[in-house]
Amino acid sequence: MATVLSGAAFGAALVGAGVYQPSVIIAQLKLENWHMIQAFLAAAASSTLIVVTLDKLGYVRPKPRSPSRLGLFSEYDGNILGGSILGAGMALSGSCPGTVLAQIAVGTQSGIYVLAGAVSAGIAWTGFLQKAITSNAFKAAPENPKLTVYERAGISRAASFIGIEAVFAGVIYATMKYTPASPYAVVAPTIGGLFIGLAQLFSLLTRKSMLGVSTSYDEIGRYFWWVVQGGGEKGKPASYSNILFSAGLAAGAWALANAYPAFALGAADTAVSPELAAAGGFLIGLGSRIAGGCTSGHGLSGVSIFSTASFVTIMSMFGAGALVASYFH
Repeated sequence: MATVLSGAAFGAALVGAGVYQPSVIIAQLKLENWHMIQAFLAAAASSTLIVVTLDKLGYVRPKPRSPSRLGLFSEYDGNILGGSILGAGMALSGSCPGTVLAQIAVGTQSGIYVLAGAVSAGIAWTGFLQKAITSNAFKAAPENPKLTVYERAGISRAASFIGIEAVFAGVIYATMKYTPASPYAVVAPTIGGLFIGLAQLFSLLTRKSMLGVSTSYDEIGRYFWWVVQGGGEKGKPASYSNILFSAGLAAGAWALANAYPAFALGAADTAVSPELAAAGGFLIGLGSRIAGGCTSGHGLSGVSIFSTASFVTIMSMFGAGALVASYFH
């Protein structure tokens, strides 16, 4: 039950923040409006404060994320390639592995095509793409035990916390002062970001686990192949907890949008064609699997524990997304 409720809290927070809207995501990647960044950084800043506090109290100690290593050109090659593919998919579809569920819940037409593409990617990944794409991973050098940005920089976690929070606050302030206000916001994007931070707090308090969505597509793929191969106890996937989380996310998004319809008014502002939505959905599903996480798993949770792999993934995601968005929209 805690898993479903955590998903519901996250889904409601995404709708409340307005960042589920394709128009918000595409406008951000085209650098036309900074609603998404303001909400994202407020969420990341509050989530980081929450994680550091709970860690200090000894309640939960999340482990930093390891690099996604493909054995091709860098210790972080999987994060770079996966993040770039994820960003390109976001630019095409105006969605990500988590927001697509909120889009469907509030009636965004393109969402169903995005979900179909993402599920197809999960099936392809678990069926044959994972083995093919990671076939050279054994060639990668042994993992560097320094998984966090502060370990890499040779500074304390406290100094890193202060520095990162200052950067987040500075970017939020600058974009609020020097860029146009968001036409999509029902509440201020920064307040919406705090909603997402509170969803992270709820997840940590109730199940000692951080937010993340993209593993649900992996689970769907594994169940698909299990059924295709005849079902039975042998080969049955070990978990479906992320699928439950995703179901809760959709339910929470639907509940808030129905209780307060103003939050769903912008759901269809930006029309995304079925072709772009499906192609983008496949890319966000594939990219998140290659990178080992998505906008929430890396962007909110991984950044909150200072994981270098997460910073690399998110920078790659935004960089590639910005390049692709202006071409297709």
